[in-house]
Amino acid sequence: MAQPDPSLSALVQLGDFLREFLADASREASGIADTTREASGNKAFHQLTATMEQARLQNPWFTREEVTYALQQWGDLLRKDRLRKWLAAYDSPSGEPLTVALILAGNVPLVGFHDFISVLLTGNRALLKCSSSDNILLPHLASLLTGFEPSLDGRYRFEDGTLKAYDAVIATGSNNTSRYFEYYFGSRPHIIRMNRSSVAVLTGSESPEELGGLADDIFRYFGLGCRSVSKLFVPDGYDFDPFFTACYAHKHRIDHQKYANNYDYNKAVYLMSGSAMLDNGFLLLKEDPGLDSPIGTLFYETYTFMRELQNRLDALSGDLQCVVGPDTLAGAIPFGQAQQPALDAYADGVDTIAFLQEIPASNPEQ
Repeated sequence: MAQPDPSLSALVQLGDFLREFLADASREASGIADTTREASGNKAFHQLTATMEQARLQNPWFTREEVTYALQQWGDLLRKDRLRKWLAAYDSPSGEPLTVALILAGNVPLVGFHDFISVLLTGNRALLKCSSSDNILLPHLASLLTGFEPSLDGRYRFEDGTLKAYDAVIATGSNNTSRYFEYYFGSRPHIIRMNRSSVAVLTGSESPEELGGLADDIFRYFGLGCRSVSKLFVPDGYDFDPFFTACYAHKHRIDHQKYANNYDYNKAVYLMSGSAMLDNGFLLLKEDPGLDSPIGTLFYETYTFMRELQNRLDALSGDLQCVVGPDTLAGAIPFGQAQQPALDAYADGVDTIAFLQEIPASNPEQ
């Protein structure tokens, strides 16, 4: 897919910048100062560091660890070869640019960045309404893009009030807000995303490395993402000791006040209701048929036959974002990769680029 606008170049430069920033931060953490970096580079690095701190103060779930992880993922994805490979499956943008309204969630850092760059790379304009929980990081990265490629000025706009004059909508929210979105935006081409959960399937033969990867899938972003594993399917008689051992690397989560408050509250509720649970001091395991476990808790369910479980997962596919498990399980992704989606791993399985390319030209809503 040939790229007629500067978006691709700007994103590649942003990827370079993020990787340099994180490398510099790592050197600083190790006590190794880079005295050769130009003052302009240091200034940009300091500004991003300050932005990360502002985001943390606004939303305590956005710790430096979690925001750094999000930046690492995007720094790795925003490489020329990866972007070109992603876009190669699509036609080049054609026609007049359209305005796409993006109503973004705020559960994990930069959760709406993929939608944003998808709009830019299809030659369209983005009208963004950020969540009040995450309205600092994305505007800063957008300003960096404009700094790399000034011609992007005017290709996006952040809006706090009512959205007006748009051709299509991509809105992300809960099952409840989806009804609101359908009512207000249903007359326009749209993607409306609802609640999704992620699960993991264990067989009992997982290696310590695989269980360690699963622990990352569970605890990353404090379990707040749709790709955060919130439920386990385990064989009858499963021994949870190796799993708890693998989770130990995340014991520091209990030092986070909001996480600890949720853990303590859920533990109290389960104790008062007489619910059986397993507890390692920072994670509660509760047998429950539900998919979406609360913070500090992980639901689990046992199975007897893998074939029956596969049928169950197939029936739940509309509620699942991803399934982590062995390679013998159809559609499963490897342990430790739930929070590392590729550029073509679209939310809810809806191809955002294809949608954006198929939007019919219309008179924008006033």
